[in-house]
Amino acid sequence: MLPDPTDLHAARASIATGGTRSASLLDAALAAADGLAARHVFIRRFDQAGALAVAAGVDAQSKAGVPPPALAGLAVSIKDLFDVAGQLTTAASRVLQGAAAAHADSPCVARLRSAGAALVGHTNMTEFAYSGVGINPHHGTPANAAAAAIDGAPRIPGGSTSGGAVSVAIGAAWAALGSDTGGSIRIPAALHGLVGFKSTARLVPTEGAIPLSPTLDTACAITRSVRDAVLVHEILAARTVVLAGRPLRALRLAVPTTVFLDALEAPVGANFERALATLRAAGAVIDQIALPEIAGLAGLQAAGGFAGMEAWAWHRRLLAEHEAWYDPRVALRIRRGATASAADYLDLCRARSAWIAAMSVRLRGFDALLSPTVPIVAPPIAPLVESDALFQATNALLLRNPSVVNQLDGCALSLPCQAPGEMPVGLMIWGLALADDTVLDAALAIEAALAPHGP
Repeated sequence: MLPDPTDLHAARASIATGGTRSASLLDAALAAADGLAARHVFIRRFDQAGALAVAAGVDAQSKAGVPPPALAGLAVSIKDLFDVAGQLTTAASRVLQGAAAAHADSPCVARLRSAGAALVGHTNMTEFAYSGVGINPHHGTPANAAAAAIDGAPRIPGGSTSGGAVSVAIGAAWAALGSDTGGSIRIPAALHGLVGFKSTARLVPTEGAIPLSPTLDTACAITRSVRDAVLVHEILAARTVVLAGRPLRALRLAVPTTVFLDALEAPVGANFERALATLRAAGAVIDQIALPEIAGLAGLQAAGGFAGMEAWAWHRRLLAEHEAWYDPRVALRIRRGATASAADYLDLCRARSAWIAAMSVRLRGFDALLSPTVPIVAPPIAPLVESDALFQATNALLLRNPSVVNQLDGCALSLPCQAPGEMPVGLMIWGLALADDTVLDAALAIEAALAPHGP
C-alpha cells in the first residue's frame, strides 16, 4: 500500500540524487488522498496548486544542485486542531464550523512549511480529540487501512489522530501532524503498524491549536520509520536530537509488569513476547519490574483528571448554548470536569507532582521502558458505534498504557512489532521527561533489531 520509497528519508534522498521528482511523489500522494481508501480521512483539503508549487520549487532547486529542504516538498497532513492560515480549524466538530478562518499558521504548521512540507489537508479526528477510538459521528470514521489489508473488515483507526494515521498508511502523506494527550498519536500508530512519537510536552509549542488539556497536550507526529520520527521532531521542536548510537547491549531496559501487561489480546501478547525474545537474542538486557505507583493513577482521574477539568473550562460556554451539536460521548466526558473545584484542581496538581517524583525514583537507572502500546488489536467499528458500554470499555483499554506517559510528563515512541501478515501491534519505548534523545536512540536500535531489512 505504501509507495516506494518507503519512508521520508528515502524519498528525500531520491529527490536529492535525481532518482525521482518531488512533484511526482506529491502527485501520487494527492491521488491517494482522492482514492476510496481516503474516505472520511480529510475534513478539508488545502490549496492543491500551492502544494504543487512547493514541490515544483524543490525540483527546480535540485536541478540547480541545491540540496532539498528537510521535507523536500513531500506531502504532510495536519490534524484539524492546528491553525493553517486561511483555513477553518474545527477539531472535527459541528459547533466550530461557523468560526473565522485562521489568520496565521500555528507554530508547528509554520515550522513544517518552512522545512519544505507540501500541506495537503486537515485530517479527521475524534471530536475535540477526546477519545482513543477514532469514531466521529459528524464526518464519518475512516477505516483502518492496515487492518483492511489483513482481513478486509472495517476496523477502528484509533484516535484521536485517526485521519492522520490513515493518511500516512494509504500514502496520502509522508508524515501526519497530530496531538497526544493520553495516547492520541501512539494509539493510531500502533493500530496501523506505523511509528508515533510523543515528545516531552514542553519541547513543542501548542499555540494555535485547539486544546484538550494544556497540562497534558503534546504536539507531535506519525511517521513511517523511527528516523523519520527523529527528523520531524527536530523540525517541530526546532532542536537537534543528539543520538549516541548505543547498541542494544549497552542499554538498560525494563518491562513494567504492573497493569501494562494485563488483559493482553493473544496477538498482542504473542508479538510482544516475540519482540522481547528478539531483542534479548540481539544482546539486550531486559529486566522485569513492578510499578505499584500505577495503581494510584485511578485516584488522579477520579474527578475527570486534567483532561476533564481543563476541557470543561474551555467548553463550558459552548456546551451551555450548543450541547446538541456535540458528539454525546464527547460531551459526557467533558462534563465529568464540571463538578471539580479550584481546590480539586490544585490538589490534582500537587498529587501529580508527588506521583511523578515517586515514579522517577522507581525508574532511576533505566534508559527506557518497554510495553505494549495498547493491549488489543483494532476492533470492528460497527459494535462500538452501537454500544456505549462497549465503546467506553474499549476506549479505556486503548488509553490505559499510553496515558501513563502523559501523566508522567514523559516521552514515548510506538513502533510496529507484529509478524508479517498479522494485525498491527505496537511496541512502546518510553521514559521520563526530557529523555527524548535516549528514547529515540533506543528506538532506532530496537527498530533495526526487529526489522533488520527495514528503512
